[in-house]
Amino acid sequence: MKALRKILAIVMALALVFSLAACSGNSNDDETTTAAPVGTTPIAKDAIKVGVLHITSIKDTSGYTFAHHQGIVAMKNALGLRDDQVIEKDEIPDSDAPAVKAALDELVNAGCNIIFGTSFNYMDPMDEYAKKYPDVIFSHGTGYKSNDVNFNNYFGRIYQARYLSGIAAGMKAKEINNPNLGYVAAMDVTNSEVTGGINAFALGVQSVYPEAVVKVSVTGSWADEKAEATASKALVDAGCGVLAQHCDSSVPQTTAADNKIFGCGYNSDMTAQAPTAHICAPIWHWDVYYTTAVKEVIDGKWTPTNYFGGLNEGFIDVSPINEAVAAKGTKEAVEAAKAKIMSGELVVFAKGMTKADGTVVDHDLTDAEITGEINYYIKGVELLK
Repeated sequence: MKALRKILAIVMALALVFSLAACSGNSNDDETTTAAPVGTTPIAKDAIKVGVLHITSIKDTSGYTFAHHQGIVAMKNALGLRDDQVIEKDEIPDSDAPAVKAALDELVNAGCNIIFGTSFNYMDPMDEYAKKYPDVIFSHGTGYKSNDVNFNNYFGRIYQARYLSGIAAGMKAKEINNPNLGYVAAMDVTNSEVTGGINAFALGVQSVYPEAVVKVSVTGSWADEKAEATASKALVDAGCGVLAQHCDSSVPQTTAADNKIFGCGYNSDMTAQAPTAHICAPIWHWDVYYTTAVKEVIDGKWTPTNYFGGLNEGFIDVSPINEAVAAKGTKEAVEAAKAKIMSGELVVFAKGMTKADGTVVDHDLTDAEITGEINYYIKGVELLK
């Protein structure tokens, strides 16, 4: 009997020990706190590090990377950051995934708090790295992916400026009595960013020159000067009198100048590169976003919100009209249309727009449709055969 009592006592003692241990474990679980979402903890201004990926050289004097680099420099100056706080990795082909990932690794290992990727095909590697490094903010320009945690997207209503440049191009085409305009396109009709820009440009052209036709030559690359030269010359040979573009360099504009025709560039004012040909260009003020985003990270107020700014935010615009080349009255016509777009009186992709197949759009396009669903040309746009 005494032995039985001893066994019972031991069992009860063990039960008490396990019970207390269980209670202690529950108490620790209750006290566990979750980490603050990335971007919500302030970072000292002199400690923040910013990384950037560029597709071509930051030494470019015009075009896509030039515009982004200028925006980064303006952000750095506006916020008072040191040179060593901003790390720019340039000449990283967005078609080379291993090179993109290697560059991202270097920026992460350098301690960057936020990394900007400026080219379309950086999107998937940045999506992957956002999952791999949840404490780093990844912000991707162009494209469409985001994750509502530490990966967002930024782009803008560049189609508004495309429309304005179309007015300038259409007035010049009408002045020289040539209804054929050319467009060097980086990607084919399936890419909404490029195709939406072509359609917006054509709508601007048609607003002043209804019978005009925009002929499209596709390079298949965002940055390939040889392909851009070939496409530009093909459009010249097809009888186009004005060349527009969605590609990174000023080659279409210098080709226009060499062939004594005219053009509208992209990304930056290309008048210096082709003073006898260039009329104006849809341009970006990337610093509007870069300054805001980095300041939010410093203040601990960054959120994974996608950004889509336009004329009203000062994010995009059309460059000054080269009045030595432009048709008479171009500046006034562009300014009048710009004011109407900004007031909402003029909607670029409005109800009644006719697709190339004859289908009529029955509503004003939404932001989501503009950024991801324009996979068709409008009436008056033709693929160069």
